[in-house]
Amino acid sequence: MKTTFQIIFVIFFIIVLFGCKETKKNENAEVVQEAVKMIEPYFKLSLAQWSIHRMIRKDGVDPYSFAEKAKNWGFTGLEYVSQLYDSELGKSNYSPEAMTAFVEKCNAEAKKHGMQNVLIMVDHQGDLAVTDDKTRQEAVENHFKWVDAAAAMGCHAIRVNVTGSDVPEQWKKNSVDGLTKLSIYAKTKNINVIVENHGGLSSNGAMLAEVIEMVNMDNCGTLPDFGNFCITRKDPKDYAAGCADMYDIYKGVTELMPRAKAVSAKSHDFDAAGNETEIDYAKMLQIVKDAGYKGFIGVEYEGNILGEEAGILATKELILKAAK
Repeated sequence: MKTTFQIIFVIFFIIVLFGCKETKKNENAEVVQEAVKMIEPYFKLSLAQWSIHRMIRKDGVDPYSFAEKAKNWGFTGLEYVSQLYDSELGKSNYSPEAMTAFVEKCNAEAKKHGMQNVLIMVDHQGDLAVTDDKTRQEAVENHFKWVDAAAAMGCHAIRVNVTGSDVPEQWKKNSVDGLTKLSIYAKTKNINVIVENHGGLSSNGAMLAEVIEMVNMDNCGTLPDFGNFCITRKDPKDYAAGCADMYDIYKGVTELMPRAKAVSAKSHDFDAAGNETEIDYAKMLQIVKDAGYKGFIGVEYEGNILGEEAGILATKELILKAAK
C-alpha cells in the first residue's frame, strides 16, 4: 500500500501538471494517468458468495440479493456459489428451465447494479477424482449445466473440486481424466475450469500443480485459496477438531500461482491492528503480484467471531492495506 506521503506527492504532482502550458496538454494527460496508476491496486476485487452463506441459510436472505450487497460493500465482481441455490434448483433436479431462470435472475441483478459476473463455484455435483469410471463420468457430465450457466452469465470460469481417491497416484490419474473431459467440453463454451485447493490431496500444492500440468489445456487452471491447505483433519466429522496434516500455505500458493485464473483471499479472524491472525496478507499478496497476476482477487470471509458484513469489510480493507 502506498504511504500517505506518496499519495500526497502524487496529488501535488498532478496539480502542478495541470498548471503547465496548454501546448503540453496531451503529454501531461498521459503522465497524469501513469501517476494515478501509482495509487491503484494491481487487481480488482470480487466477493465470494460463500461470505454470506449464513445470511442466506440462517437469516433467510435472498441469494439473488448478492449483487446488490456486493455493490454496496464496494466490490465490482461476483463469485457465485452453486450450493446456495440447491434448495431452489434441486426441486426440479436442475432442469433446463430452472437453470435458465437462475441465469436470467442473476444476469438481471448484476446488470441492475453494474456488477461483473466472474465465476461460479460448483459443489455437490459429484467427485471428479473418484476411481470408478462410470461415477467419475457422471460427475463430469453433472458439471456441464454449470459450464453452460457460466457461459450464459458472462463468467470466465467455473471452480471445481477434485475429490475422490485418497491414494496419491490414483488420485492424480483420476483427476487428470475428470478435468480433461470437463475442460474439453468447457472449451467449446469458452469457459475455464479452475481447481481450488479444497482439502484432501488437492491441498497439496505441488501435487495439484502437477495435475494441472498433466491436463495441459489452456482453459484448465487453478484457484489458489489462501487458507485451504489442510490435507487431513484430526476428525473428518468434526471440522473444529483441527488439522492433522497442514501444507505450508505460502509454498502452496506459490506453487499454484503459475496456472492461476482466480485467487481467493480467505480470512477467519483479525487482531487489533486489522491483520488476519493466521495469514500474512502482505506476504501472500506479494506472491500473487510476483506471479504477474492482475485479475480479480475474491474476498472469502469464513470466520465466526465477526458478523459476515463486518468480516467482509475487514478482509477488503486488509487486502487494500497489504497490497504493494
